[in-house]
Amino acid sequence: MKKAIQLVVITGMSGAGKTVAVQSFEDLGYFCVDNMPPALLPKFWELVRESGKVDKVALVIDLRSRAFYDEIVEMLRNLGNREFVDAKILFLDASDAELVARYKETRRSHPLAMEGRLMDGIRLERDLLREIKMRAQLVVDTSSLTPRQLREEIFHNFQTAETASFHIEVLSFGFKYGLPIDADIIMDVRFLPNPYYVPALKSKTGLDQKVYDYVMNSAKTEEFYQLFIKMLKEIIPGYEQEGKTSLTIAIGCTGGQHRSVALAKRVGSELKRDYPVKINHRDIARRKETVNRS
Repeated sequence: MKKAIQLVVITGMSGAGKTVAVQSFEDLGYFCVDNMPPALLPKFWELVRESGKVDKVALVIDLRSRAFYDEIVEMLRNLGNREFVDAKILFLDASDAELVARYKETRRSHPLAMEGRLMDGIRLERDLLREIKMRAQLVVDTSSLTPRQLREEIFHNFQTAETASFHIEVLSFGFKYGLPIDADIIMDVRFLPNPYYVPALKSKTGLDQKVYDYVMNSAKTEEFYQLFIKMLKEIIPGYEQEGKTSLTIAIGCTGGQHRSVALAKRVGSELKRDYPVKINHRDIARRKETVNRS
């Protein structure tokens, strides 16, 4: 028997944070669809089931089109009758005063008050959504939440061991080929002993055991490594708590083939004890003869 598809229906008051919510679910690995007309849902479910590749879906359902309201209610009533779907409704709410303030700040029109007073649109929407809110498994009042706090609330309620999204990339690179612009932390290791000047090691890389040992057997390298890995273990939890889903640690030497590769290998292997880690070597295959050496 196939595992049920995890479905989260994101709905609620316009301006209460559905955009932040859907972005959060994307980071949790959900396949997200924004405001699909209810009439298309049967075909959508058919495609999802046939593909067999999607097991987490988040649908944003709101009242941007009042014409779909009756269909939306009927769809939500029927979700519980589908054996292959494990459905939950997330309802985002906020006080009238906060919704007014947000609309005033963005200067957008309320979808149910395009030609009338903002408060009339908010009251009408709140009345129309009353039944849906009662059916929701989770109601989140975002009146006093920042976007980051809403994201944390969603992660707290929907993140599992399988959907844990925080991961680390340890990247080696060569300064002479430019800095990696997407790095969060950059460490320069050009002060360490350079295997390039050892004829037997020059043509090899930091993935070769002899080069790796040459770099790591230096007392200077060992002292640096212990300080660096201690610092990383102290600060990485802070990045995770701030809501980052990924962290790129870039380690650079001159050419990106010897010292940085060896250090990236060791640092990445150590961090794998606690986090999902990918180790990449951006410039390991590049050779560029200049006055500067790896």
